[in-house]
Amino acid sequence: MHTIYQLRSRLLAVLLLTTTLPLAAQAQQDNIDLAGKVVDSKTRIPLAGVLIHIQNTTHEVRTDVKGQFKFLTGQRLPVVFNVSLNGYQTKEILITSDPLNIQISLTEGSSQLNDVVVVGYGTQKKSDLTGSVSSVNSKIIKQSVGSSFDRVLQGAVSGVQVTQTSGQPGAAVSIRIRGGNSITGGNEPLYVIDGFPVYNDNSDASAGVTSGPSINALASLNPGDIESIDVLKDASSTAVYGSRGANGVVIITTKKGRAGQNTVTYEGYYGQQDVIKKIDVLTSSRDWALLKNEALINAGKAPYYSDADLAALTGGTDWQDAAFRKAAQQNHQFNISGGDDKTRYSIGLNYFLQDGVVKNTDFSRYALRINLDRNVTSRFKAGVNLTASKTSAQEANSNIVSTLLLLPPTVAIRDENGDYIRRSPFEVSLGNPIATLDQEINRTNTYRVLGNVYGDLSLGKHLTARVSVGADIIANKQNRYIPSTLYEAQQTNGSASVGSKFVNTWLNENTLTYQQLFGKHNVNAVAGFTQQSYSNESVIAGGQGFVSDKLTYNNLSSGSILVIPSSGGAEWALNSYLGRVNYSYDQRYYVTVTARADGSSRFGKDNKWGFFPSAALAWTLSRENFLQDVTWIDNLKLRVSAGITGNQEIGQYKSLSTLTNSVYIIGNNLTTGFYPSNLANPQLGWEKTTQYDAGVDVGILNNRISLTVDAYLKRTSALLLTVPVPYTTGYSTALKNYGTVENKGVEVALNTQNLVDKEVSWTSTLTFSLNRNKVISLGEGVQYLISDPSIAAVGQPLGSFYGLISDGVFKSTDKIESLPTYLGPTVTKPGDRKYVDVSGDGSITQAADRNYIGSAQPKFLAGLINNFAYKGFDLSFFLYTSYGNRLFNQNKQQLELFSGQQNVSTSALNRWTATNENTTIQRAKEDPAPIVESRYVEDASFLRLKNLTFGYTLPLSLLNRVHLHQLRFYVTASNLFTWTNYSGYDPEVSRNEQATLTQGVDYGAYPSAKSWVAGIGITF
Repeated sequence: MHTIYQLRSRLLAVLLLTTTLPLAAQAQQDNIDLAGKVVDSKTRIPLAGVLIHIQNTTHEVRTDVKGQFKFLTGQRLPVVFNVSLNGYQTKEILITSDPLNIQISLTEGSSQLNDVVVVGYGTQKKSDLTGSVSSVNSKIIKQSVGSSFDRVLQGAVSGVQVTQTSGQPGAAVSIRIRGGNSITGGNEPLYVIDGFPVYNDNSDASAGVTSGPSINALASLNPGDIESIDVLKDASSTAVYGSRGANGVVIITTKKGRAGQNTVTYEGYYGQQDVIKKIDVLTSSRDWALLKNEALINAGKAPYYSDADLAALTGGTDWQDAAFRKAAQQNHQFNISGGDDKTRYSIGLNYFLQDGVVKNTDFSRYALRINLDRNVTSRFKAGVNLTASKTSAQEANSNIVSTLLLLPPTVAIRDENGDYIRRSPFEVSLGNPIATLDQEINRTNTYRVLGNVYGDLSLGKHLTARVSVGADIIANKQNRYIPSTLYEAQQTNGSASVGSKFVNTWLNENTLTYQQLFGKHNVNAVAGFTQQSYSNESVIAGGQGFVSDKLTYNNLSSGSILVIPSSGGAEWALNSYLGRVNYSYDQRYYVTVTARADGSSRFGKDNKWGFFPSAALAWTLSRENFLQDVTWIDNLKLRVSAGITGNQEIGQYKSLSTLTNSVYIIGNNLTTGFYPSNLANPQLGWEKTTQYDAGVDVGILNNRISLTVDAYLKRTSALLLTVPVPYTTGYSTALKNYGTVENKGVEVALNTQNLVDKEVSWTSTLTFSLNRNKVISLGEGVQYLISDPSIAAVGQPLGSFYGLISDGVFKSTDKIESLPTYLGPTVTKPGDRKYVDVSGDGSITQAADRNYIGSAQPKFLAGLINNFAYKGFDLSFFLYTSYGNRLFNQNKQQLELFSGQQNVSTSALNRWTATNENTTIQRAKEDPAPIVESRYVEDASFLRLKNLTFGYTLPLSLLNRVHLHQLRFYVTASNLFTWTNYSGYDPEVSRNEQATLTQGVDYGAYPSAKSWVAGIGITF
């Protein structure tokens, strides 16, 4: 028995051995080694931090500083790698057999759902977002040509309207995210630059001395230093900024160093600009002389020019040609970046110079950026973000362009001695604009340092504390000198003024971030306390009556008349508590709850604190079992959000009783005194915006087509308006919280990868924005606010125009005495302007017959971007359109005053005369009055080829011989073609810049330019 038992045992052991060995061998075969390296497809530089994820598993690793990865997995071949890195296109790679050591190349661009976007006080994957957040494609940032980054948003982000208010180099832009909310308060978005919040109304970059459009304070930041731009639009994403989130938030992240990538890059371009178009005015001296004579004859006076004078007139001065020029622009920037496991750095240098298309105007920038972070220990990380810059702008003063248009062609630029003619000899006093451009000093210099230092301390596996301290320091110096040789200073014998403004903003933010994954539950929470303080000081001094113009503004005391100096200052402070919780279950169900409490010094003592909550839900249907068999759907997510945000941009001291100084004559002496100028309102509070948003995100065909659609409704209540108060208070008006404005609309963003191949690619981006703005209430008993030519009225959009409705001109056959007229039947003649009698009372009056005659609000905005690549060649074009918006063309209004005292539009050639009655153009008339009427409200819809870029990147095989990583040549054309029916210089303009009530007025604005540049990019 014992022998049989031993035999059975041995047989069993052999049987077990023979059955388990193949299984063990199979197990060893299943545990495969995955190793490789990830590099940039163009530069071949190793990429650190790339996520290598095995599809449909939890197995993933990241590349090290050398771009290498390695891990052991029990998955059987074949496997699919999902390879992703923020800023690069996600790649799927099928691994079927050995060799398992592979090299992967990633191409720059959007990786859609795997991209990480910057949100308030943190980051999130796009796939985890519950709010409405859009990102600007990195290629658009790189291809931009211009002085500031905010222009890049135009057409690239749905729901964002960007208006270039002036063509002056470095001039400000106006941005509206989902429409304008406030009538008297600020409407610009909040900018968060490397974590530092900045509100940009451009006043901090102006001491108040120069004349001309505002210079953009954000032009201090080099667009080439920007890594990413993320735009937060709905209440769920902006509520974390509380009282400053109502107008949307634009988050700017500058370039940081990456471990293992030590690179030196140079990018530069040089090119030329030209005006997009000129305005058609008379340039023939004889044509203008005939009009002047006609105006005088129609007034019963003798003609100014005799027949002999008319016969002798030839040619004429084209003042626009004399002032405009082909202007150069150039940009040069160096960047050094890299790092290792512990330290990352990025240093950028920039020089930018843009000469204006109007003579003797320009804008320049010198900028330095330093970003540095270091892992001091395994638990503590410290870093610094710093930008320093100097910008300088020589501006054309505010009257230059209008004077160019209004000076008659009979006036010469110089006299027979070659000296500038001082002024027009006719009734309208117009100085020589060419002389002014040549001799006037009108310069703004701004120095800015913006930065912060921060420290991150790990308090455990899931908890991190961050403390940051930052400052934004602006020093502005403005100089203006009008020499005695100019007509503008003829009476003062030279006029000089200088101004300085110093602005200091400091910020402290303290946050705790908690992040933990519990099986299928994921929680990310942030809580914090922040404090920000602002102060400014300004001073202006001047003098007149100088013996010589040589010293210009450098010796005010040498003037015989000292202008009374002025100075000022202002402060505000903001303390805040904030919190946000993001929860997700199984990457299917998402909840976000946000709250912020802000205490601002700007508001009444009884209402200084505001509370701003929001909540959002999202459901990723594509991860549900019932859609798993629908293989062509990669992503399908529904989002809803609601919340309240605020607006604190009302200026300082509005809730307080204030005094204003004035000079009084008491006896025979001048005495300075003060009078009450503002009624205190301790209840003055926030403008609050309640917003609801519903959205859907769709990705199909391996995410080659991705679509985002959002619909929103937002109402801004408790508007800050000046309302009538009883005279028993001692005041006629006071600032109170009244009124409501509504914005509602739809946004669409479509991204497609039309053709993806090893050698050929074609991608497209389409954005569409539709917003409807309406005034709901202006307070009890108030139906409208008028600021000619604009009106804010209940039921109408902000930016509406209000005036008489044009109805042609009176004919000689009309029975004028029985028709409604503006000036009365005894004064009105054939050829005078005819208007619609809205009231039906038989006469035309401003009180009874003005009506709504258009709006500056567009019906929709759209942008289309196409990018093509073939081997080393790349081509992109960017089309942008604004449809349905109108402009009040005040230039045209002035140029159709056929008085014979100033120049006129070429429409005067078709003016009414006794032999030309079949026209809508009025007659020549010596004393016409400028009327706000529908004739001057023009359709300003346009389609523009905003950008066209063609480039070539040399092959690596050639670059390796000269030890270069990348070498690219390119040419870019900006604003190359504009299709529009608008008769002005450009349909994209607003004389009143960032104003909402009076937007869409075109008068004397610096003309926009089109440009061509050639550039080079080198990476060492």
